[in-house]
Amino acid sequence: MSHSPATTASKRSIPQLRATKGVEKLAMLTAYTAPMAELLAPHCDMLLVGDSLGMVVYGLPSTLPVTLEMMINHGAAVVRGAGATPVIVDMPFGSYQASPEQAFTNAARILQETGCAAVKLEGGAEMAETIRFLSDRAIPVMAHVGLMPQHVNQMGGFKTQGKEADDYAAIQHAATTVAAAGAFAMVIEGVVEPLAAEITRQVSIPTIGIGASAACDGQVLVIDDMLGMFTHAPRFVKKYAALRETISTAVASYAAEVKNGSFPSDAHCYGTVTAPKKKPARRS
Repeated sequence: MSHSPATTASKRSIPQLRATKGVEKLAMLTAYTAPMAELLAPHCDMLLVGDSLGMVVYGLPSTLPVTLEMMINHGAAVVRGAGATPVIVDMPFGSYQASPEQAFTNAARILQETGCAAVKLEGGAEMAETIRFLSDRAIPVMAHVGLMPQHVNQMGGFKTQGKEADDYAAIQHAATTVAAAGAFAMVIEGVVEPLAAEITRQVSIPTIGIGASAACDGQVLVIDDMLGMFTHAPRFVKKYAALRETISTAVASYAAEVKNGSFPSDAHCYGTVTAPKKKPARRS
């Protein structure tokens, strides 16, 4: 790492992030490792250690198998690399739904063991009591409404939300409820654009869109998606690079040079050790 860890006092505070509503757009990306966090931090207002790491890093079929220990380990790594950029850590499935007390115990552990600025959890009105409970006990919460990956089985897959009138109204109600409960910001994922825009107008906290609307107060993407690490990505992803092809080409060149003996060359070796000269034999 090229920099020393930032002190808590030097970081942009949660109240400062909340105060950006209507003033500036917020750029957010996911990060899962310290080196990537160091690259992203100078350009982002926040970094998210998403439970998407289950699929992106571990190759799992969904976010559901992600554990608290996974989130803490990756969260601590990202905080070490993020410097002065605030880090938000997802609470994994099963770590907060049982009760506000369960949520506090696990959220407190995440903050203590990672040094992150806040936690994120999914849900609407059913999570309002929990969000209020955490916020009242010094744990900042980012909410998450719309398409919620931890609800994939209940929702029947990763589908656009808000197309039907009932769903539209339910998501709108969820958003206003979690905002009133004390969330400092919310992610709006995978909803039709008019709904995301309307929620953004209605709530007093920043909305962070992903597959939502440009009218949101900020945007977040999965870093591996926007860097082009996967062959397929959701429609809402803009690929700003094509690293999958770049990496494949680089590795193919490396393997070819190893096999034909051109790597390592003298330039990549420490050289040979010269044997010491033999001293002339002494005459008797």
